[in-house]
Amino acid sequence: MDFSRQTLLGAIWGLQTGAIPRTAVIAAARQRADAVEPWLHAFTYRPATYAPSSGVLAGIPIALKDIIATAGMPTCNGSPFYAGNVPAADAWIAAKIKSYGGTIFGKTVTTEFAWRHPGPTVNAWSRLHTPGGSSSGSAASVAAGIVPLAFGSQTLGSIIRPAAFNGVIGFKPSFDSIPLDGVHPLAGSLDHLGFFTRNVADAAAAFALFVEQAPDAVDTETDWQGYFPLIEPPHLAVMRTEAWGRADAEQQANFESSLAALRKAGAVLTEVALPATSDAIFEVTLIILQYEAARIHQHMAENYPNQASDVLKKLVADGLTISEPDYHAALAFQKHLSEQYAKLVAPYHAVLTLPAFGEAPSGLAFTGDATFCAAWSLLGVPAISIPSGWSSNLLPLGLQIAGAAGADKQLLRVAAWAEACLNWAPGEVK
Repeated sequence: MDFSRQTLLGAIWGLQTGAIPRTAVIAAARQRADAVEPWLHAFTYRPATYAPSSGVLAGIPIALKDIIATAGMPTCNGSPFYAGNVPAADAWIAAKIKSYGGTIFGKTVTTEFAWRHPGPTVNAWSRLHTPGGSSSGSAASVAAGIVPLAFGSQTLGSIIRPAAFNGVIGFKPSFDSIPLDGVHPLAGSLDHLGFFTRNVADAAAAFALFVEQAPDAVDTETDWQGYFPLIEPPHLAVMRTEAWGRADAEQQANFESSLAALRKAGAVLTEVALPATSDAIFEVTLIILQYEAARIHQHMAENYPNQASDVLKKLVADGLTISEPDYHAALAFQKHLSEQYAKLVAPYHAVLTLPAFGEAPSGLAFTGDATFCAAWSLLGVPAISIPSGWSSNLLPLGLQIAGAAGADKQLLRVAAWAEACLNWAPGEVK
């Protein structure tokens, strides 16, 4: 059986009822990985065998970004400094997966310490283009049909952008929704865990399991309909920001066609603006990130320079130039903007914006610009990218939807409604 497009919920229900043989999905994931990994390079490690288990996620293969500690499996953080490192204990999220009976199928490629120095993963739709970063392997493994669920992290744009570039769902829950215990930090004030799936309903299922911790919600289709009901046509804010003019023409046209489709389906759309420019938001986000990351990585970068990339050493050097008053001013900006944003979006169900400036950049050296993602990381609000079209180079384009802090389930319902309106056809990764 071909499970390369199998949804997470479909696999859960099929395995629970016996319609899908207990070992079939993991066996299919192994076969698919064996076929595409020689060119995709999404994984840093895959176990030779997988132990049987029981629970709501029994028989489900799940991939984890290689900054997430896994007992008995290497966790290398994308860095030669941690080569061969095998943690003694699982991160909170890895332990939770196992408690549900899920199988950690393997560890996925990350940029070095989830910053900008890329790994070998390529875009699932083109070997000549980046998959985005830093959650490169997680996004590509879902897009290529290996696993139905993969975990990544976002500090600037490391879930939303790879999801858009690879034509999958990328969901970043509200800040602090998923414990970061056992996840290597980049900047604690901005770090989020999140996940990649093949449709919005699967992202909502992961939210039920790992944020609300309500496994009963996904046991059956009847339970699911009660947990995740359909939404009426929503009232949506449209935020282009002044960065809109720098987006390429195809991304702009795709955004406009997406708005037209949502409006035709009954959505009420209102153009609004954030009370700060996207460039100012990006600058403040970077100040916080650099200041905190420098203090996390300073010892390694200075004492083991041969095991740190020039990119990481520059991050540390830049962060050490930021004064404590400037850092605290950035945190104050973050708090004030969060208060203003909460008032601004209160009348709307969600916000529509771009996830990236266009298709995935060519080559692997540059993982893409995170300007359109930074605001939602700084604000700590939920954000999701859904596929919305194709570029002329046959690479995916996406639509980003953000919500109010804590309104994750409402955002997911809006995204599911928008997904149905856009009706994006994924095709098949060869």
